[in-house]
Amino acid sequence: MPRLLFLYLARRILFTTLVVQLALIVPVVLSYLLYTLTPAAIRAGLLAPALIGTMPTVGFITLPMAIGVATALEFARMSNEGMIAVLYALRLSVWSICRPAVVCAGALVVLGYGLANLMAPYYASGLQDVINVVRNSLNHRMLDAAHFYTFDNGVKTLYLQRWETPDIAVNLFVRQISIEKRQEETITAARAEFRRQPSGVVVALSNGSIQTKPFDTDEVRIANFDEYAMALPMQGSESLPPRNWRGVYELTLPEFIANWQTAKLDRRQAGEWMAEAAKRFGVPSLAIAHTLLAMALVLTFGNVTGRRGGMSSLVIIAIPAVHILFLVALESLLRADARFAFLLGGAAALEVGVSILLIYRRNRSTSPMRKLSAFETIAAAEPQTVAA
Repeated sequence: MPRLLFLYLARRILFTTLVVQLALIVPVVLSYLLYTLTPAAIRAGLLAPALIGTMPTVGFITLPMAIGVATALEFARMSNEGMIAVLYALRLSVWSICRPAVVCAGALVVLGYGLANLMAPYYASGLQDVINVVRNSLNHRMLDAAHFYTFDNGVKTLYLQRWETPDIAVNLFVRQISIEKRQEETITAARAEFRRQPSGVVVALSNGSIQTKPFDTDEVRIANFDEYAMALPMQGSESLPPRNWRGVYELTLPEFIANWQTAKLDRRQAGEWMAEAAKRFGVPSLAIAHTLLAMALVLTFGNVTGRRGGMSSLVIIAIPAVHILFLVALESLLRADARFAFLLGGAAALEVGVSILLIYRRNRSTSPMRKLSAFETIAAAEPQTVAA
């Protein structure tokens, strides 16, 4: 294939992939965030870290679908406009026509592996920190009035009657247990101002009292105060609250591989590890499989004469259907039993094999004849005699 034609097709496929990727990733990310985050979380400024934490993961998962749909769209366009028939007339083989898309798919496989194993685990931690804040109400602007909230595994309990401003509450109640002092404290205040510090939140209490009850006696001591300050383990201005757990999807590549020695001891953890491994190492490679399938279906069942038909639309729909089916099987089967990885690997290999077979058959049917006919041989040898 001429270099100029190769660059033209590759550029069109990559541009269409970018458009399709944006069309896929934007609604998926927004729908996930709207489902995960509450309006209070958005007001608390958690939208940006959640968005950054979601984009790389959704990006590498939808990338194979994007290149497959982009290839199907581009080859369907060339088929409907008669461009493929022109390329056949120029004695270009089917493999030559497919080469730009395959090269683009190979480049996106490398990009997908980078997103899956380098960027996604790093930013997934930020997303889980946001989910931790949402589920445990570790941002004072997410606290609802007339509700009890617990912190530090039940060590602290907080209740407020109503909000006067987004940062000032009226009639605050706090109950906390101090293991070091071996006592229980009950704090009430008529007014409480939440002040966000870089690493946490400090509550400035006004006009209240502290009731202290040691564990070993029934004596209760009461002390009144005009001003009192206490720290709460909430989201600070510069960082999210720390978590005491890490998911397998947050591990770096060396940590993830080493984690198999622990995960294989438990069936549930082994299934979760295998599902994550299939995402990291299997999903990016589907870019090649979906690209080959798109080209094979369009070249085999499409109309290369320039007449429009409904088969191209069916091919474009087939790529997302295959990709979604693979993702659903990955999440459901591998979490049930890690041995289903062989089944999914066989299905991906079958997709590649069938696609290559269809392209090979199409190439055989469109290849020019190498052997000259008897009349062409005589005409080439004695052109003047034939003309006479």
